Amino acid sequence: MTRMAVRHVQTDVLDVAYHEDGPVDGPPVLLLHGFPYDIHSYVDVAPALAASGHRVIVPYLRGHGPTRFRARDTPRSGQQAALGADAVALMDALGVDRAVLAGYDWGGRAACVAAALHPERVSGIVSVNSYLIQDLSSADHPLRPDLEAGFWYFFYFLTERGRAGLTADARGIAEVIWRRNSPKWTFGPGELDRAAEAFANPDYVDVVLHSYRHRLGHAPGAPAYARAEAALAGRPAITVPAVTLDGTADGNFPPTDGGPSAAHFTGPRVHHRVADAGHNLPREAPGAFADAVREVGSLNVTGLSSFRRDFAKPSPDGG
Repeated sequence: MTRMAVRHVQTDVLDVAYHEDGPVDGPPVLLLHGFPYDIHSYVDVAPALAASGHRVIVPYLRGHGPTRFRARDTPRSGQQAALGADAVALMDALGVDRAVLAGYDWGGRAACVAAALHPERVSGIVSVNSYLIQDLSSADHPLRPDLEAGFWYFFYFLTERGRAGLTADARGIAEVIWRRNSPKWTFGPGELDRAAEAFANPDYVDVVLHSYRHRLGHAPGAPAYARAEAALAGRPAITVPAVTLDGTADGNFPPTDGGPSAAHFTGPRVHHRVADAGHNLPREAPGAFADAVREVGSLNVTGLSSFRRDFAKPSPDGG
């Protein structure tokens, strides 16, 4: 299977492993993966965008793959403010002033956080499942039982039994989550094996557990991100151009017309439903995701309101 070559750059906190493609002077785009996945969610999207002239940067998130913390005493935080800060710090390290940030799951959250807190650095975002900044004040509010069932791992990871389980079989846990997240995606064992290599990172377990424990109010945030988390508590608006996507076959996030999150997007926004795609949307529907990145760069600030368009199921070659 195709493997994406990586290079390294140091930020203030991390030694970041990232894949890069396309012309160095092209419009930059950061493609940000989710949990429990890796950069190969973009194995088809990255070359398609590079062929369109974009400078494509695909980092392994903190705690994943060859990305490493630079100092032993840095808290292994997985909270939302840390993910957003990492995206901006990577741009600083690479000399990128402004970029499109595009992602799903943890990566979509990082894009939303960075866009909300640092709009001057973000030329646009593509976010699967729309507005992903967490409302920590509502952590104790239950969802529908069928949706809660899909988030079993949130609660598993609150326990030391969950720590032991994730340590013992991160690949097995990922497989269960993948199948629930994307019931129409037929992936082979090689695809899962390739992603599972990223879970061997020595900080993977700590970062993942902290992410969900912080999200549900069972762990404090790292002091370095206290100010950012306080700003995020207000659920700040995203003012930059945005293209949001919902897969119609997402097992945990029922597709919408984009309306429920509309108030959080005060800039130009377009929302699309992508037929038969699940949660790992850039891997399952790479053509639609690449088109969304191209589209966000063309949105005008005036004369555009949020609307929905259904994609036909895209072809694997990005058509």
